[in-house]
Amino acid sequence: MDSIWHSMFIPGLSVAEKIIRPLIVYVFLIIGLRLSGKRELAQLNPFDLVVLLILSNTVQNAIIGNDNSVTGGLIGATTLLVLNYIVLRFMFSHERLERIVEGEQDALIENGVLKEERLKKELISKAELETAAHRQGFSSLAEVERAVLAPGGTIYFVGRKPPVEELRQKALTDRLDSIAQQLAHIRESLEKRAG
Repeated sequence: MDSIWHSMFIPGLSVAEKIIRPLIVYVFLIIGLRLSGKRELAQLNPFDLVVLLILSNTVQNAIIGNDNSVTGGLIGATTLLVLNYIVLRFMFSHERLERIVEGEQDALIENGVLKEERLKKELISKAELETAAHRQGFSSLAEVERAVLAPGGTIYFVGRKPPVEELRQKALTDRLDSIAQQLAHIRESLEKRAG
């Protein structure tokens, strides 16, 4: 019974090593994900998801080593959580560094024109962009004035505004419809009085 408790709670590695391992893996993954592009962060296709799942399993042993103790796992998890908190607080107060680490936003559609070279650079297909536009209520990319890939991997869209002539024509048509309804109402009232 003593060996069960020992293997569960006594780490097989030193506490210092249990803290240093997650630090190294964390820095490596931040750099690796930054270099792999913005799409890895939010616009996941099945291949990206598989890579991220395998990646998490691959680095697990690098974080915990040959230690399967509960205490060792808790030390590794706590180190990751504390490190992430510190990094986020630091980045919040250093906007310039945050832009360097996270990158700048990329215009994928500008003035209604699809930027093919930007799509290639970010490894986003036109079909994936159309799917993202559909999720935000656009029936096609023809309705999009601007599409921007944010540093976090989210794509946001701005719809095209109709030309001024189209707006005037719609306003005129709406007025004519309103006048026609008023005339119909007056005609009904006159017919009721006469009848």
